[in-house]
Amino acid sequence: MKSSRISGFYKLPVEERLRIVKEFADLSDDETNFLLNGHLPLDLADRMIENVIGMTELPMGIATNFLINGKDYIIPMAIEEPSVVAAASHAAKLARPGGGFFTSSTEPIMISQIQVVGLENPHFAKMQVLEHKEELMRIANEQDPVLVKVGGGCRDITARVLDSKMGPMLIIHIHVDVRDAMGANAVNTMAEALAPYIEDITGGKVYLRILSNLAIYRLARARAVWKKEVIGEDTVKGILYAYEFARVDPFRAATHNKGIMNGIDAVLIATSNDWRAVEAGAHAYAAMNGTYTSMSHYEMDSEGNLVGSIEIPIAVGTIGGATSTHPKAKIARKILGVKGAREFSEVLAAVGLAQNFAALRALATEGIQRGHMSLHARNIAVMAGAKGEEIDIVAEKLVEERKVRVDRAREILEELRKNEH
Repeated sequence: MKSSRISGFYKLPVEERLRIVKEFADLSDDETNFLLNGHLPLDLADRMIENVIGMTELPMGIATNFLINGKDYIIPMAIEEPSVVAAASHAAKLARPGGGFFTSSTEPIMISQIQVVGLENPHFAKMQVLEHKEELMRIANEQDPVLVKVGGGCRDITARVLDSKMGPMLIIHIHVDVRDAMGANAVNTMAEALAPYIEDITGGKVYLRILSNLAIYRLARARAVWKKEVIGEDTVKGILYAYEFARVDPFRAATHNKGIMNGIDAVLIATSNDWRAVEAGAHAYAAMNGTYTSMSHYEMDSEGNLVGSIEIPIAVGTIGGATSTHPKAKIARKILGVKGAREFSEVLAAVGLAQNFAALRALATEGIQRGHMSLHARNIAVMAGAKGEEIDIVAEKLVEERKVRVDRAREILEELRKNEH
């Protein structure tokens, strides 16, 4: 039976880590070789975006130890920031005694908005639109028969009137089950098709017809228990204080939530999903009650354990777009082993909660800099010109002295090389 609990994974050489991942995810020789040496073909890159002049790359790492709904996952993460992958792995390890992560999600409903202006009687027009709901839903579904065939399609149409400096606006929401796609193209196509019909019904003028990234009907949830005997009573208390700080203060909440998105974004980037859309939706959802606050929640149960949870909108796809065309994204998705978009969104919620717990634990105990700086020191050593084994020697000295600076790294490197000769 496959387990993501891999002791000492971070100590292994790259090739040995890849061998373990290959075995876990049943990767082919071609796939493992491509992860090590392959690059996005230039002709494919030139078709993905405009004005291509080359490629940029990020390191892809593997977060281990994740147990989600009783199933083991290893998590591909693409990110430039040190300590993120290690932190997620350690948080997942500490959650295993409490059963790991438990997740759920709602149906993959996306919203597309149609903006109608120039209405003398906008509330009357709203009623007219709703009277034609069934007809409008039929027209919307005609735009994507394949989506309807696989069980998706337009599920509802709602409307509301907004006051603005430009006069009242009638905003119509098309609710679409997009199944395993992110769904932007499907919902936008439906909105475009409905626009002329909306104008005929209301007598108004349609301007915008575009999806909303605030996917309040496409929620992913995760929860976990960190046992007090595993993390310590003082850590439980410290994390609760740190959480309360983020809950009541937007300045703290911004950094608190950034930590959550560190984990989620890294997986989205590895799989070539639209991380900007998920970011926008998650932050907007955190402010829906009028004040920007924590995306996560922490409490203490009757036994003194720390219980954490998160609920955020996550619009992701396992089909379509770059996730289906980028070669490394396809391999990353295979490593992840998710069968559909809902499972994927739940894994992302678990990763976000793990990342958040790790950051709060560090803040509440030794402080964020100690672990972060030990990894950051290696980057500083490289910047100073260190190579091979020199990198670890210089980094270790920087951390020991608590002077993680390029100028000091250069001095240490110079001394090291002088002694070698």
